[in-house]
Amino acid sequence: MLWQPLRYLVPFFVPKVRTWTWEARLLNWLTCVWLLVGLATLVSASYHEGIVEYSDGLYTFKRQMVGVIIGLVGFNFITHKPLRQIFKITPFLLCCCLVMIILTSFIGTEVNGAKRWLPIGGFSIQPSELIKPFLVVQSAYLFAKWKQLETSFKITWLAIFASVLAGIILQPNLSTTALCGMSIWLIALAADLPLVQLLSVAFGGLSAAVLSIYVNTYQLERIISFLNPWQDAKGHGYQLIQSLLAVASGGWSGSGFGLSQQKLSYLPIRTTDFIFSVYAEEFGFIGCILLLILILSYSAIALRVALKSRNTIQRLIAIGVMVFLVGQSFINIGVATGSLPTTGLPLPFFSYGVNSIIASLILAGLLIRVARESGRAQIIPYNAHVPPQ
Repeated sequence: MLWQPLRYLVPFFVPKVRTWTWEARLLNWLTCVWLLVGLATLVSASYHEGIVEYSDGLYTFKRQMVGVIIGLVGFNFITHKPLRQIFKITPFLLCCCLVMIILTSFIGTEVNGAKRWLPIGGFSIQPSELIKPFLVVQSAYLFAKWKQLETSFKITWLAIFASVLAGIILQPNLSTTALCGMSIWLIALAADLPLVQLLSVAFGGLSAAVLSIYVNTYQLERIISFLNPWQDAKGHGYQLIQSLLAVASGGWSGSGFGLSQQKLSYLPIRTTDFIFSVYAEEFGFIGCILLLILILSYSAIALRVALKSRNTIQRLIAIGVMVFLVGQSFINIGVATGSLPTTGLPLPFFSYGVNSIIASLILAGLLIRVARESGRAQIIPYNAHVPPQ
C-alpha cells in the first residue's frame, strides 16, 4: 500500500497512536504542535534574509525541511521499536559521532574561529548535535546497570564520554559541552551513583569550563557583555541589545506574524540562537506565555513518565531527554531575554539547523517510546507464588 512508506513521514497521524498510553499520545501531539509553531516562526525569521541573499524567501525553510524529513523518519522508527533493539545500535552510532567530532579538528569547516561542522555535499554535519540522543541512551544504560557491570566496561565508557566532551570543547564549543556534560551528570545523579564521585566530576567539569574561558577570550567577553551590554553597545553588546529591543517591542499581543522589524537586518543570528526574539516580537507577551506553557507541559509529562517508569533505564532516558529539550529551551530563552550569558545553543524545533532538528525529533521519539513502554502491565510468571487473599 502507498500508505506504508509514507507513514514514516507523518508519524503524528498514525492510526495506532490511539492504542498508546495517554502520556505518549499527549507527548506526540505536543511535539507536533511545537514543531509546527517552530517552522512557522522560522519562515518569518528567515524570509527577508532569504530574499536578500538567495532571491528565495523560503531558502532556509526548504533546507530545514530536509532535516525535518530525516528527523521524522528517525522519530517514527524509534517510537515503534522496542528500546532493547535501540540499545544494540546506540554504541556504534555514538562511536561514529565521536569519530566525526575528532575529524572536525582536522577537516572541519571553520566559522567564526570554531570548527564544528563537516562539509558533506551541500550540507554540513554537526556531530556534536547528532550525538545528543545517543549520549542519553548510552549513559542511561551504563548508569542503570552500574553495580552489575565489570570495572573495565565502566572505565571504557567513561573514557568515551570524556573524549566526547573533550572533542566538543576543543572545537571550541563550551555551551554544548556544558549541556552534554550536565545531562550525563544528572542521569548519573538520578541513578543514585555515589555523591562523592559525582561532586568530584562536577568540580573537574567546572575547572575545565574555567580553563576554556581563560583560553578563549571571546567566551569571557560574552559573560562581561551580558552583565552590561550597553557598555559596548556597538560591539559585544550589540546582539543582546537588539534582542531585548525585539522582545520589548512585542508588547502584549505582538506586532503580528511576519511583521517583526528587528529581523530586517538589525538582529544578527535571528534564525538560530536568537529566533525566540523574533517570536516574542511577533506574538508578544501572550504568545510567549503560551509557548512557555507548552514547554512546561512537555516537562511535566516527561517527569511523570520518568516517575511512572518501573525500569531504571527508562526513567533515566526520560530525564536525559527532558534536560536536552526542556533545559536547552529555557537556556536559549534566558539568553534571548538577557537572563543568561550568550551561548550557542539553539531553541529546539525553532532554530534553523538540519542537525539540531534531527536530534530534537529523535530525542522526542525516545521520550514517547519510554512513555509507551512504561505504561505496559507488569508480567507475572505463571508459577510465581501468589499470597492468599
